[in-house]
Parts: sequence; C-alpha cells; structure tokens
Amino acid sequence: MAEDGATVLVVDDTPTKLYILSSWLRRSGHRVVQATGGMEALVKVRELQPDLVVLDVRLPDISGYEVCEQIKADASTSSIPVIQISGAAITPADRAQGLERGADAYLAEPVEPDEFAATVAATLRYYRARKRAETMAERLAALTEVTLSMNSAETFDELLTTAVEGTARILGRQAGTLALPPDGRTRRFAALPPDGLVVTKVAAPDTLSRLSAMSLGNAAGTEVFTVPTDEWLELMPDAKIGGDVSAVVCRTKLGRPPVYLGVEGVPPLDSDEANVLRQLGQALALAVDALRAYAEEHAIALTLQRSLLPARIPEIGGLAIGWRYQPAVDNVEVGGDFYEVLRMGHRVLIAIGDVQGHSLLAATVMAELRHALRASVIGTSDLGASMALLNEVLRRYHPGMTATVCLLLLDPATGEMEISNAGHIPPLFIDGGRAHYHRLGNLLLGVAQETYRVDRVHVPAGGSVLMFTDGLIEDRDKLLDESLEIVRRLAEDLQEDLEIFCDRLIERFGAREDDVALVMFQRVT
Repeated sequence: MAEDGATVLVVDDTPTKLYILSSWLRRSGHRVVQATGGMEALVKVRELQPDLVVLDVRLPDISGYEVCEQIKADASTSSIPVIQISGAAITPADRAQGLERGADAYLAEPVEPDEFAATVAATLRYYRARKRAETMAERLAALTEVTLSMNSAETFDELLTTAVEGTARILGRQAGTLALPPDGRTRRFAALPPDGLVVTKVAAPDTLSRLSAMSLGNAAGTEVFTVPTDEWLELMPDAKIGGDVSAVVCRTKLGRPPVYLGVEGVPPLDSDEANVLRQLGQALALAVDALRAYAEEHAIALTLQRSLLPARIPEIGGLAIGWRYQPAVDNVEVGGDFYEVLRMGHRVLIAIGDVQGHSLLAATVMAELRHALRASVIGTSDLGASMALLNEVLRRYHPGMTATVCLLLLDPATGEMEISNAGHIPPLFIDGGRAHYHRLGNLLLGVAQETYRVDRVHVPAGGSVLMFTDGLIEDRDKLLDESLEIVRRLAEDLQEDLEIFCDRLIERFGAREDDVALVMFQRVT
C-alpha cells in the first residue's frame, strides 16, 4: 500500500454525488472503485480489499449501517476503515448510530472538499498506522517462531531450510541463503512464497567471500545492502529474478565465514522489512555458529573416544570376531563404554564394560580400567583376581564412580571358556538356532569389596557369544527384559556372518541416547 495513494471504494446510488466524491478522491491521488448498492459494495470489499470505504447511509437495497456492520463483522475485512456520509441522516442520533454500528467517521452533507479530504487523510493515516503495527506484530511473532525453529535444527541443511522458508513467508518474497558448514561445502537454498517451496542449488566456492567483499569485507558485524541485478546474475547465473536483491551478510566474529540471507528487492524493502531481514540474518548466523561449534565438539569427542578404544582387534585363529562402537546421537561428551580383545598365549581375553556417566572423567576412568586390566593379566590368567583389582582401582582412586565389566577367557581350540561378570548384562550364547543368556554375575565395580565368581562353560564348534553394553537396549518406554528378549530372538535367527548380524542388531534398535559397544565371536572350524 503506497503512502501517497490508496484504493477507495465509494458507495452511493446518486450519480452526481458518486461523481463528485470520486473526483475529490482522484484529485488527492487515490484510486477509486465505485458501487451503487449495498450488496454490490459487500462483494467488492471482499474481492478488492480496499484501503477505505466511503459509504452513503441511504442505499436502495440495504442501509449503509448494515453494510458497515457486515464489513466489520468479517475478520478478513474488519480492519478496513469506513467513512459514512449522508445528506438525510444528519441528526446527532443518526451520527451516533453510524459510529456505534462500526463507522470510523461520519460526515453530514453538505460537505466541503477540504473537510472531506482531511477526514479521508486522517482516517487513512490511522488505518495505515494500525496496519503497520499489526503487520510488524505478525512479523515479530513469526520471527520468534522461525528463530526458535532455527535453534532447534539438528543439521545444517535443516537449519538453512528453516531460515530461507521462514524468510520467504515473513517477507512474502523469494528468498535465498548461503552458509559454509565445517565440511567446507557451501550450502545454497532458495524458497518461493507463499508456500515456501525450498529448492537446493549449487553455489561457487567463492560466492560467500564475494558477497562479503561487497558489504562487510573481513570485519565482523551485520550489513544490509542491495546487490544490483547484473552483479547478482554474475554471482548466480541460474537465478530467476526480475530486479535487484536486498541482502544481509553477517559474521559473528573475525575469522569466521559469513552467512548470507537475501530476498527479491523489487519493490524496495521499507525500513521495517529491512530490520526484519537484519534480525533474521543475525539469528541465522548465531544458529550456524552454534551448530558449527556443536559439530566440531562432537567430532573432537568422537576422536577422543575412539583413541581410547583398541586401534584394531587382533586376528585369532579359530575365531571370527565382530565388534561395534556407536556413540550416542545427541551427546557431545565422551562416554565410558569400552571393549578389549587380548591374546594370552593359546587363549584370548575378551572384555566389555561401561563406566557410569558421559564426561571426560568417565572416559578417563574407562581408560584407566582398560590399562589396569591389561596389567592384571601379565603373567597370570585369574579372572577373579583381575576383576578384584579393577574393583580396588575404582574404589581407591575414583570413589563414587561405578562400572560394569564382563571378562571372558576362551581357548578357541577346545571351546573351554571362563566367565567373570561384575554387574554387566550376561553374555548371550548362540548355538543351533537357540540362544540363552548366562546367569547373572556379581556386584558391579566400585560399590564394595567383593569376591568375584568365575564360571566355566564350553562353547561348541560353530557356537557364538554376544556381549553388549546397556546403551543398545535401554529405552525409557520399554522394560529392559523386553529389549533383552528382542536381542535373544534376533540371535536365534543367526544365519549370516557376524558383521551382517552386528549391523542388523544396531539397525533394529536405531539411534540411541547412550553409547553402544558390542563384541561378538564365533568358533569356526
């Protein structure tokens, strides 16, 4: 809606009066639409959504009072101002009735041109101020919603899609965005109003730096600027635009890559729209930085976690071994899950454990226990003594910390195996289409002094054993026994090799809230 002219619907059944009022309005620079009856006026109001209605009180079909009431009762037209005008209903009671039934102003004839023009100007001024306030309120509410959605995004693609779709919806213009995630591949998205259809496009690697050179340079901050059509098409040859581009480039700190957000610049953005674009750009830049920091921390955490686990599993004659480590999907901190496979002469020690918590301390304790376990089996093979040593290490040096550990000592040639279990999920034995868990073990490590039992079992040729941490099966809405049974039934159907089964098992439980470690081995002939 232009400030220098408005669309005005004039409703009057007297041709002379209709002509005069329309002439006065056109002289003031307004666009005029005419109607000669109340029903015709209501149809045009709904179709055209005029900025103002000048309405005669006495009409041939329904009264101007009723027309005004219907305009104000309809949510889609209620904000349109109505000036009632009459040469017959001119008493104070008539004017009071008109105002009470929804009119924004009431003029009694004869009306002077200057008075009419001033009344129209004042009514439009109030209407425009109200519409501007309503529009800004809607935009700010949408801005808050889009900002929250951006901060909730879990991936860069989701974040940029949310930002560009929200920008197109708020400003009602084609929108586009570019950002550089840690993987070094510039992301470019575009969205078209009103449905916010988002499309992915390709951008040259230097596009962001060229946009930054047009505005911020290498400085930090936010800059709203206009990119001429020819310069934009040089940057984006595949762009389908009909004019300049209004853009914001934001860099939160020196040395960081900038973020771009832009919209069609025709017609030019007003000050309120430019401010909304600026705020969207700043919110996007902060969200990109936060997600980038999370991704970098997550990568560092994973690198640290994997550095604390065995670099490789030794090849053991007579055994096929599969193992997996899967970090929690939403956890930046390192966890305490671990596994170990060690040659011990003609036998092999297989261990799995879980130190409580997700923190650098948990990872440190996990590493200490692994090293203590390795030291405990030098020159000896007493699982009960090894487990007692681990318990003493935890109680002495990390009071308050607990851990579950299961140790297996297997002779691959004979299948004879010893088991010592400190509070861990029992190993699952699989043979000939049947699967069962071993009995429960002793108290978990770190609680009290304990004598750890050592069980002796036999693993037949072709038999398999599965060990895993509780992160694989723990769900808030399911009993642990139910999940243990799911694993057991899957294992009964073990027909493929161990690697495929490990993948199937991980896939069955999906993304986890806790770290997962598992080791599976099979005696092969």
